[in-house]
Amino acid sequence: MALFDLPIDELRTYRSRSVEPEDFDAFWSATLDEAATLALDARFELRADTGLATVDVHDVTFAGFGGHPVKGWFVVPAGTTRPLPVVVEFIGYGGGRSLPHTHLLWASAGMAHFVMDTRGQGSGWAPGDTADPVGSAPSLSGFMTRGIEDPETYYYRRVITDAVRAVEAARSHPLADSSRTAVVGASQGGGLALAVAGLVPGLAALAPDVPFLCDFPRATRVTDRKPYREIGDYLKTHRGRTEQAYRTLAYFDGVHFAARGRAPALFSVALEDATCPPSSVFAAFNAYAHADKEIEVYDFNDHEGGGPFQQAVQLARLPRLLKA
Repeated sequence: MALFDLPIDELRTYRSRSVEPEDFDAFWSATLDEAATLALDARFELRADTGLATVDVHDVTFAGFGGHPVKGWFVVPAGTTRPLPVVVEFIGYGGGRSLPHTHLLWASAGMAHFVMDTRGQGSGWAPGDTADPVGSAPSLSGFMTRGIEDPETYYYRRVITDAVRAVEAARSHPLADSSRTAVVGASQGGGLALAVAGLVPGLAALAPDVPFLCDFPRATRVTDRKPYREIGDYLKTHRGRTEQAYRTLAYFDGVHFAARGRAPALFSVALEDATCPPSSVFAAFNAYAHADKEIEVYDFNDHEGGGPFQQAVQLARLPRLLKA
């Protein structure tokens, strides 16, 4: 795909028109306070059947939103006995935690690595093991419109709460140095990492790659590619619900979480990305509150973004932040 969004000079100054709800902070405080009343119940079962000699793998279960069990992996260098910086990773849209041997990067770099499964997903391109036991009113196939009638029932209220609890679970392990925690992810995973950076204090670093869930008013109108198109198709059928849908989405917009970001950040964007349009990514980056922020720009890439090249950038920069 050729360049379709704003020119790079305009992207660097672009600001979202997403309207922040007046009770945004109150909504999330109430949501997380409610979750905090439930025991985290984080359990780490050491797996001996992975066939991996260089890492130790723990099968994780913790209580997410509503106390629902959420799965994950916790991977550390084999034989680790002292606390390590911990990287908490969130997965892209439709994917699950997959198998342990697909998560070797951060442990190979000498860090603890916590991978959160995504409730209800894990059947698109990587398998998952976490159900979403909450139903919804009629919605389009996918996840973008589940419960979109109200912020209280919207699907991503549950997933973002899971993500916050995942950081708590990761930090609870004796091999994790809770003072040196980074959150990372690509696409949906980047959007979740960005939300966590706006909600969880004391993070050492944030690294969202081509993040999803940002600047809904523009993203849903500038691209016809899914997942954003799920929202357009829903509103095409449910005429007259546009205002209410965007009101709900405003509580989950990465632009508003970015305005509360309190950790150094390394973003990436791809200028031919029709899944997460460049303007939506720059909307979050430009709104990000912490002064120590960088963005890697991949001029001729689509949603694959920087891929392994961006991982190499992260490997060069995140350890510096996690050692600080």
